[in-house]
Amino acid sequence: MAHSKASTIPDGAMAEKHLEGDAPETVHDEALVADAKHASEVEHNMTLLTAIKTYPKAIGWSVLLSSTLIMEGYDLALLGSLYASPVFNRKFGTHNPTTGKYAVSAAWQSGLSNGARAGEIIGLILAGWTADRFGYKMTTIGSLVLMIMFVFVLFFAPNVKILVLGEVLCGIPWGAFQSVTPAYASEVAPVVLRPYLTTFINMCWVIGQFFAAAVNKGSVGRTDEWAYRIPFAVQWVWPIPILAGLIFAPESPWWHVRHGNKAAAKHSLLRLTSRNQPGFNADETIAMIEHTNELEKNLSQGVSFRDCFRGVDIRRTEIVVGIWLVQTLGGQNIMGYFAYFLTQAGMDASNSFSLSMGQYALGIVGTAGSWLLMSRVGRRTIHFSGLCTQFLLLIIVGSLSFGHTNSSVWAIGALLIVFTFVYDFTVGPVTYSLISELSSTRLKAKTIVLARAAYNASNIFVNVMTNYQLSSTAWNWGARSAFFWAGSCLLSAVWVFFRLPEPKGRTYAELDLLFEHRVPARKFAQTEIDPYSDTHDGAKRVMSEQ
Repeated sequence: MAHSKASTIPDGAMAEKHLEGDAPETVHDEALVADAKHASEVEHNMTLLTAIKTYPKAIGWSVLLSSTLIMEGYDLALLGSLYASPVFNRKFGTHNPTTGKYAVSAAWQSGLSNGARAGEIIGLILAGWTADRFGYKMTTIGSLVLMIMFVFVLFFAPNVKILVLGEVLCGIPWGAFQSVTPAYASEVAPVVLRPYLTTFINMCWVIGQFFAAAVNKGSVGRTDEWAYRIPFAVQWVWPIPILAGLIFAPESPWWHVRHGNKAAAKHSLLRLTSRNQPGFNADETIAMIEHTNELEKNLSQGVSFRDCFRGVDIRRTEIVVGIWLVQTLGGQNIMGYFAYFLTQAGMDASNSFSLSMGQYALGIVGTAGSWLLMSRVGRRTIHFSGLCTQFLLLIIVGSLSFGHTNSSVWAIGALLIVFTFVYDFTVGPVTYSLISELSSTRLKAKTIVLARAAYNASNIFVNVMTNYQLSSTAWNWGARSAFFWAGSCLLSAVWVFFRLPEPKGRTYAELDLLFEHRVPARKFAQTEIDPYSDTHDGAKRVMSEQ
């Protein structure tokens, strides 16, 4: 692997298994290790164009699976936008004698937003079990069927209480999608494609937000119940075509290897790749997957939730959980309330929806731009730089809140659009790449479940705070709330600087050993390691001497 390294682990290898006092027994034979090493070298030397030619089907299936997140992005942005809809407020809100208008109270806004988050936590826990037992494919198919049924509750909700129930129920399949999509995307692709497919998940989320703003823009002028029923009904558009395609999707080869079915793993791999590509050998790739799986079994036995908090995996769990917590604490929650935020600052609903569409369109451009950025810059650098830029923008937005003029309101809107671009150019997409790469393959599904559950739990706090900060019936901070999130963004940047390692260009086996040797986060990118050597103990001595 071609890196310029500052420190070296020349002999980082697969651990040997020690059985109750017996002499060490090598897990892999020499032929399998040789095949695995050659497959790893092929991946490291694979160009982006070669990877696209070799794995075109993997790209297609991963994109289809990731598109399930369009629904979550759509609904969460939809709710924030509907709070700016007069008809929605008249149906589900109460009359405010001070302003003479109808509004959904901050308490019920929190209930609606957090109902979805609570449902997602349930869905994540269920998906952590079903994905390991039945696979990513069947978990997603079952969740899509539930999604189709639960949208009926939203569509026919007669009052705000049933609407909250509908959000909780819909949150269950959304939680499953959150867990399955990054795990599948990271396992069906080689190293060079991994960041593109995992960060596409963020683009799906932004696409959903864009459609929410567009649908609300088209229906905000209506004066009947269809002003909010049409936006809810649009959620039936996504599950049916995705479900029809996923029936034919292959399972992850890694999942089959973890279940001891090498033949099924090779069959899946062949369905994900093009045949007769020079340099690609399916048997060698399966050998690499087997080698990594056995390496992780020996470094850390077990695949339960408890194992996520044992040994070296506790650090990996902390990092993955922390990365997703940063997503909620960096101020980006304001983006979901963009239209509502602007209406509270004094802009009319129609213009706020128009700006929302521009905001999310720029977010899509930002995510696409992040692919170019990640091919040249490390994930850690991108993430940290993005948080620092978000901090500065939030400080400026908060300062503009004292302007109290029409110009300052439009300036705030423009800066929030820039904020969205920065987030979707840096922190947003790179998060999905990081959480997929930094968790071990055997514990990936469960680590992502824990991290995303923590993300949703923190979002409950964030949603409550945001609703009370922005609601005219509560604190009514308006744009001054940006100061609060600037503070949490600064704390997030400090954590990232000290705790987030650089996984760019690493295979899973290399990452396993970097964590096993407790390489400091800031030295990941400069450290050499060979997971195919057979002198694991020697590697430990080298690290202890440095």
